[in-house]
Parts: sequence; C-alpha cells; structure tokens
Amino acid sequence: LQGARIDLSSAAPNNLVFLLDVSGSMQAYNKLELVKPAMRLLVDQLRPQDRVAIVVYAGAAGLVLESTPGSDRQKILEAIDRLQAGGSTAGAAGIKLAYQVAKEHFIEEGNNRVILATDGDFNVGVASESELTRLIEAKRDDGIFLTALGFGMGNYKDNKLEILADVGNGNYAYIDNLQEARKMFVHEITGTLYTIAKDVKIQVEFNPARVGAYRLIGYENRLLAAEDFNDDTKDAGELGAGHRVTALYELVSAGAETTLVRNVDPLRYQAVPTSTAAANSEEWGLVKLRYKEPRGRKSQLLEQPIVHTGQDIVSATGDLRHAASVAAFGMILRRSEYVGDYSLRQVSELAQS
Repeated sequence: LQGARIDLSSAAPNNLVFLLDVSGSMQAYNKLELVKPAMRLLVDQLRPQDRVAIVVYAGAAGLVLESTPGSDRQKILEAIDRLQAGGSTAGAAGIKLAYQVAKEHFIEEGNNRVILATDGDFNVGVASESELTRLIEAKRDDGIFLTALGFGMGNYKDNKLEILADVGNGNYAYIDNLQEARKMFVHEITGTLYTIAKDVKIQVEFNPARVGAYRLIGYENRLLAAEDFNDDTKDAGELGAGHRVTALYELVSAGAETTLVRNVDPLRYQAVPTSTAAANSEEWGLVKLRYKEPRGRKSQLLEQPIVHTGQDIVSATGDLRHAASVAAFGMILRRSEYVGDYSLRQVSELAQS
C-alpha cells in the first residue's frame, strides 16, 4: 500500500506543538541532547505560514515557547537551546497542556499536530496505559493528530508510545541518531507531519481453490475482527504522505502436502462450498481496503484482485526481497517456530541481492 506523496511547498499550513520530556531520565546524550538537534532540523523546514509552540514536562508542565510563526526562526531556536533535563515525569499534565495550546491556535484546513518526544517513561501522574489511552482519545476528535517519537535506549517504553499514537490518530517512530532524525524531519517530513488517510483497514480473502493455508507474518498487535472491517466506529491505523505499508503472507497451495497444516476433521454442519467464476479464475485472492479522509467520518472502499505471476524470490523485485529479508530477520530474533533452518547468512544474502 503506497501513500500519495505531497510537496511541502504546497502542503497545508502547520500548527505544531512540541511536547518535550525534560525529566531526569532524558539526560543521556542520545535523549534530550539528540532531541534538540532533531528539532533544529525541523525548524529549518518551516515556512512563514507554519506555527510552532514548545511545551515541556518533568516535575510539572510548562509553556517554553508560545505559538510562534515559522518566520521567527531565531526565537524558536533560542527556546530549543535553553532546554535542560531534570526531575520526574508528569506526562499527563504535559499532554493536556500541549493539546490546549494546539486547540487555541487551531488552523482550519491546516495540519494541527502535537509532536511528543520522550523515552516513554511516564512514571508520575497518569501512568497506566488505559488512563493514557482515555486521555488521548478525548482529544483526537478535535482534529489534532499526534506524532510520538521515542529517544534513547534502555529506559525507552515502545509500547506506550505506540498506544498513544494509535489512539491519537497519528504515528510513532524511534530515533537513536541524527541520521534517523534527518530522515524523519527532512527527507520524509511530509510523511511525518501529514496524515493522508485515517482508520486504514486491510482485509484479505484467499481463494480456497488456489490457497490451502495461509499465515500473516507479523502484525499480531494490529489485528481486527472480521466484522470490524465494515464498522466505521472502529479505530484503525493512519497513513502518512508517501508512507508505504507492506504485509507478507506465507501461502500453501491448495492440494500441496505440508506439515504446516494441522490435520483437522471436516466440520459436520459446514455448508458445502460452491464453485464460482472467481474461484475458478486465476485469482489467488482479493485485497479490500477501507480508509477515511483525514477529517472524514465515513470510510471509502477499494478492492484489488491478487493474480499470482509465478515468480520465485530470486526474480522478485528488490523491494520484495528486502521486505522478505526483514521479515525473516525478525522471525529469527523472535525464535519463530516457522523460521525452520533459515539462517542469518541467508537473510544477509537476500537483503543484499
């Protein structure tokens, strides 16, 4: 799934509120001291019609920089330079203040977004994931999206940031060096800042005449019930401008002998499958996509049949080979029962092919 690319020069004006964790846990060189140059990279991309505010939180939350036009670059940079780490983390108070500032300077037809930068260690105030979730859910309907950025190693709480971004109609990423920050705030800035589709859902149906069994690789924490696909009240993922989503399935052809499929007795009351024109076609399946416009409430549906070309992995596209190598690497790290005897050497060879 490939999101449309947009040009920053013609994109909607930004109303951005940086929400920065300046607690004691952010004192490491790869935390707040990495946040500051990362922010400077973003400031360099701002246009006069954009606005930026900075909210910090530690023992208490505070407004370091009131909403300032992008043309006043020096004022923004001076506020960034003054940032220092220290204290415990009252994340909830900071989130509330950041959304309040964003709402006060809301731009109609603009991109209104809170950008959270933290190691995710919410250990004072609202601490449970359910409380954080309810807090963000209460704000997202105002049209203010959330980008959650994780910095540093060790104390970094990835699961909390993912939950915040999911319920806040936004995205999240991990930044551990300036090169990654440059990717986020320079090379892929429109994807970082601009959501082009929200509540994106994908449903895949395989043709039983072609596919005997299938397995989705990964996405364990992104699965929805089948009935949720057509339910517009169910929250789902967001797609940034230019972003790409890849899902890999492992398939077993119909009639193939394999130990991957468990021996299950036939169902007594199952309806006898009927043959259809689609089942007898060259289609291996059907991909259905639902999404909403960033400010929309009703989803739109797209459908695309899957036609197998008979390619093996050697002749597949470079993008597909790279994606397969990443998936295999992840399966090895997680000691997946499905990885078989596939080795790290083979992963490396596939990635470089």
